Amino acid sequence: MDIRPNRVKQKLAAGENVYIAGFSGAEDIDKFGPVGFDGVWLEGEHGPVDFGNIGDLTRACDLWGMTSIVRVNMNEQPIIYRTLDRGAQGIVVPHVNTREEAQNVVDGGKFAPLGQRGMFVSRQGLGVPDYFKAANDHTLLVVLIEDIVAVGNLDEILKVENIDVFFVAPTDLAASMGRIGELSHPEVKSTVDGTLERIVASGRVAGTLAMNDNVSRFSSLGVRFFFTVVDPWIRAGAMDFKARGEEAKPGK
Repeated sequence: MDIRPNRVKQKLAAGENVYIAGFSGAEDIDKFGPVGFDGVWLEGEHGPVDFGNIGDLTRACDLWGMTSIVRVNMNEQPIIYRTLDRGAQGIVVPHVNTREEAQNVVDGGKFAPLGQRGMFVSRQGLGVPDYFKAANDHTLLVVLIEDIVAVGNLDEILKVENIDVFFVAPTDLAASMGRIGELSHPEVKSTVDGTLERIVASGRVAGTLAMNDNVSRFSSLGVRFFFTVVDPWIRAGAMDFKARGEEAKPGK
């Protein structure tokens, strides 16, 4: 039995864009499955995802062939590999600010000889005879560039091998620049765009948070890993629904 393929890694290796949406419930993942997105972002830093429900959430992703990607809350090797042991196909690690911190992600996320991940067969490895080698090939590692100090250290961070995506997180980056909530400020936009362009120019994969109004612009910069949240779609659809009902009332 072969290991379950990691759709996001396969598409990135083929030079394609990948599209990720965030969910925290298995039922919602099932409902979203037919849309055709490549992966699901499971929020374990700011959201409810924890070791007790990673198994069920990742199983829902598996049903639709979507890569399950968990954002953990800190750059600690036991947290990284326990998350993978519970069935995640990918990991997102916040606030990676130095080359050493980036290397720690690899050490926690890859088995020897690439890293130091604890030897344990994940749910993804059940029935897979060459699991430890196959896991290294199919585990997605994403680091968040979300502090201005990381931008200053970017050239060194980009030298770390076996990281699949260098993800520029605009909200935290703006806050670290002293511009909380000012994502449209020219200095913030210039820093975000410039950082993405540096990642692309280095030959590594750039990722970022994108919405309907900016995904095309980021794609034109060479970004290939797009994470989005569904709340704006829900709000827009709900507001449109209500507006249509109000406009059609008799006497309008």
